[in-house]
Amino acid sequence: MNKHVAMKTPPIVSQEAWEGAHEELLMKEKATLRARDALAAERRRMPWMEVDKAYVFEGPNGKVSLVDLFEGRRQLIVYRAFFEPGVYGWPDHACRGCSLGADQVSHLAHLNARDTTLAYASRAPQADIARLKNRMGWEMPWYTITDSFDKDFGVDEWHGHNVFFRDGDRVFRTYFINNRGDEVMGTVWSYLDITPLGRQEVWEDSPEGYPQTQTYKWWNWHDNYEEGAAPDKRWVEVSDAGEAAFREKSAQ
Repeated sequence: MNKHVAMKTPPIVSQEAWEGAHEELLMKEKATLRARDALAAERRRMPWMEVDKAYVFEGPNGKVSLVDLFEGRRQLIVYRAFFEPGVYGWPDHACRGCSLGADQVSHLAHLNARDTTLAYASRAPQADIARLKNRMGWEMPWYTITDSFDKDFGVDEWHGHNVFFRDGDRVFRTYFINNRGDEVMGTVWSYLDITPLGRQEVWEDSPEGYPQTQTYKWWNWHDNYEEGAAPDKRWVEVSDAGEAAFREKSAQ
């Protein structure tokens, strides 16, 4: 039989009192949201570090370079996942924390539509990675580290996301996040907010010349993105109407 420890719960109040408490908390939540947006704007202005070492990974089809991991896109997020001999769970599982993170990765088509690639990297051989992905239902690209990439980018002893930007064959490190900040990664928005280009929507405070499109308009079903396609006219009408109604309600 389960034994429950007595909880000291908050007071039970009327609907009016509850709504008042909610509104009070909402003001603090909105302030936190604005602060988070400001941090993302500052992040987009961080200096870049050029990567001048030729790193080599093993992929499903053989050896690849760091440039190859971009898959032709301008932005790359690399998560170092611990799956290798000596890690708890090997050879059946990757690290429990890394696996929980992999389980919450959203559909990659939305990131790809914003010129961004997400990739995982471990020291396990490709055959083991393929077996693990198939068992767990994971679809992100996952490469084998063959050199000092993990040590050079601060993920040889602990997990973390490194962010890179590509200009032709030149690659720059633009951001790094690990520890507590790393646990919230997984959504389209959490990933885009750590990239140098951000969400690429007009409301964002981004440096001059950064790509930006109208809010909502680029959103799509994950199986319906077409490179270079104009926003769907009907969706533009629906999103415009929804945004107008929301702003009208917020102004009341």
